[in-house]
Amino acid sequence: MQQKLIYRSFGKPLEVLELESAPIPEPQENEALIKLEYANINPSDMGMIGGSYGKLAELPATAGREGVGTILSIKGDTNGLSAGDRVRYPESAGTWQSHCTAPTADLFKIPSSIDPEQAAALFINPPTALMLLKSFVDLKEGDWIIQNAGNSSVGTWVIQLAAAMGYKTINLVRRESLFGPLEELGADVVLVDEDDYPKKLKELTGGASPKLALNSIGGNSVSRMIKCLGESGVCVTFGGMVGDPVRFPTRFLIFNDVQLRGFWMDKWTRTHSKEDLANLYQELFEWIEKHNIHTPIQEVFELKDFSKAIKAFSKPRMGKILFKS
Repeated sequence: MQQKLIYRSFGKPLEVLELESAPIPEPQENEALIKLEYANINPSDMGMIGGSYGKLAELPATAGREGVGTILSIKGDTNGLSAGDRVRYPESAGTWQSHCTAPTADLFKIPSSIDPEQAAALFINPPTALMLLKSFVDLKEGDWIIQNAGNSSVGTWVIQLAAAMGYKTINLVRRESLFGPLEELGADVVLVDEDDYPKKLKELTGGASPKLALNSIGGNSVSRMIKCLGESGVCVTFGGMVGDPVRFPTRFLIFNDVQLRGFWMDKWTRTHSKEDLANLYQELFEWIEKHNIHTPIQEVFELKDFSKAIKAFSKPRMGKILFKS
């Protein structure tokens, strides 16, 4: 039987999610039947279930945006795929389900060298991190980057990619217990995100100022980062965890010519071709294989234990929470 987590109305996940069983679907012409291996829980999943995200599914909907599965069978055009191949679980179907069917033309094959748990969390946060580093500032080896939420999934990928590219990172977190784990991933500086850190930052960077700031929190956290940016530095916002109003430090915008930008990976995906997306994934595969870049995994749950998984997701942590079929 197929199992899937569905929601028929928007609301708090533990109030609206239901585990539903149904016969395993049969692939139609030019489709593949895929069995889930692992699916990731993202903050955007909570926004979609809650009805607050920028892109919502038509109800009733199967939850989940990101995962990896194995092809069980194909009917018609294989599009170069075979039974047994590992592919990105199609976001359009909803990833929090044990089986689904999808057109073979829409599937992305994943190299067998990529660990399936890692592959389950490879398609939203890692591409975001890579695009943030490539798209806004012409960074040179030795340049500094500052980011809040350094222990987030995007944050840990920024740390590892930046280290591989020769950049240095300042990583802001809420608790000192995260210093060691982030330093092990390659973080150069880790600080508690509080009011006084901008005053001592240059002592830690040898006098250098960051050229790029990455904001996923908002509120006072982003205001502090803007104060740290160097001449013509760029602050990119790609999330807003706290939802607090941002009072931008006007003097820094005027006298330092700081630029404020935004980025949404979903929009990039919608406005680029499948070939562009495949090339981006291939670049990520190469970074993983050459530099052992990885996503910390906290805990894995079966779909039937979704309540425990959602509660684990809501707790302070550094690693991902996954579902397995």
